[in-house]
Amino acid sequence: MQPFTVKAIKIIQNIPSGKVMTYGQIAKLAGSPRGARQVVRILHSLSEKHQLPWHRVVNGKGEIGFKNDLSFNLQRELLEKEEIYVSSKGILDLQEYLYDPLYHHS
Repeated sequence: MQPFTVKAIKIIQNIPSGKVMTYGQIAKLAGSPRGARQVVRILHSLSEKHQLPWHRVVNGKGEIGFKNDLSFNLQRELLEKEEIYVSSKGILDLQEYLYDPLYHHS
């Protein structure tokens, strides 16, 4: 696995319940500021294998990225179970829910 992939997986695994991160934020922290699409691919292909909390990753506007109803509804449901309010259009408040590992040391 590429170092970027290893770092991205570790970052995603550490997003706490009730918080989200963006694709771009993860890419930047993993060492590739322009690697948001790579993060999408990692989530798509490795979430199950690495038990990643894929539902805690949203786009830079705070939107659920899925257009597919099934995936969209599943992600919204999983986020709401963690007390994250998601609008009917799939938008959440990044100011309230964004996790920044540089400021949240657990």
